[in-house]
Amino acid sequence: MPAQSSAASVATPNTGHELVRPTLEDLIRLSQPAAGLTLARPTVRALQSGQYLSAFKGRGMEFDETRPYAQGDDVRNLDWRVTARTGKPHTKLFREERERPVFLAVDYRSAMFFATRGMFKSAMAARLAALIAWSARRHGDRVGGQIFSEAESVEFKPEHGHRAVLRLLKMLVDQAAPQSAGTPEASLQDALVRLPRHARPGSLVFVFSDFRHLTAAGEASLSRLSRHCDLVLVFIFDPLEQRLPMGPHRFSDGRRDVLLDADARTGDAYERSFRTREERLRDLARRHGMRFVPCRTTDEPFLILQQSCRPSFSRA
Repeated sequence: MPAQSSAASVATPNTGHELVRPTLEDLIRLSQPAAGLTLARPTVRALQSGQYLSAFKGRGMEFDETRPYAQGDDVRNLDWRVTARTGKPHTKLFREERERPVFLAVDYRSAMFFATRGMFKSAMAARLAALIAWSARRHGDRVGGQIFSEAESVEFKPEHGHRAVLRLLKMLVDQAAPQSAGTPEASLQDALVRLPRHARPGSLVFVFSDFRHLTAAGEASLSRLSRHCDLVLVFIFDPLEQRLPMGPHRFSDGRRDVLLDADARTGDAYERSFRTREERLRDLARRHGMRFVPCRTTDEPFLILQQSCRPSFSRA
């Protein structure tokens, strides 16, 4: 009799329905472990006037005060109004914005509602996003997000406070159902093109996705965004996507069954295809100063973020 693997099997009484579709209560409870999570500042630092290194990409600065010009000050920061009024050169001083927007883009396309082990990829994305949102709120950062599927893309701008986090969590729960209208290629590309319009310069941006059907246009959008934001690509995948089991296996979503009988040649081609997709993402991140975080559906969300959000530094 053929061995069986079922994506729907993670909803058994032993594992819980929340591994398929988390509830609002599940995501709210993550506020406690999130207290032990620190979101590292960006790894790429921007050069400011006076040769100081900023921990923020983009301007990330707000006006502080005006003082008399001193030798070595950047002439581009001269305050011409005060200079004209006093007859003596004055320069503007800026300070770093200690808060920053945290923007969370969550892929809810149909392929994300899948797992053979652990939890659904969509459930993993929701938990990771919830943990980061709670951590950002604890550190006084603003929280905003984007949830996209084949049917639509919904964005909301970063805001302060408990209410902003709850709004994100509620949308993660309400939108957690496959929507097949549209194509996966177009929906991912459209979501990534829209990202720079909503994630302001200096933002910390996380994209949670399996990155299936990533196009050249989508890569270009991520590249543009990385110039002004600290960008983290969280690559979520099921162990089955890494390696195809040999022999006959039956897979089910609870409504339909698919019988798969793979030989060694098919398995090798399948594994090479996954490695190519993963290396493409790694290379994209490496070339544009993004962080790349691989995450299996069997991983513990908090530990993945704890390891990936440790501070690291690079020379400007």
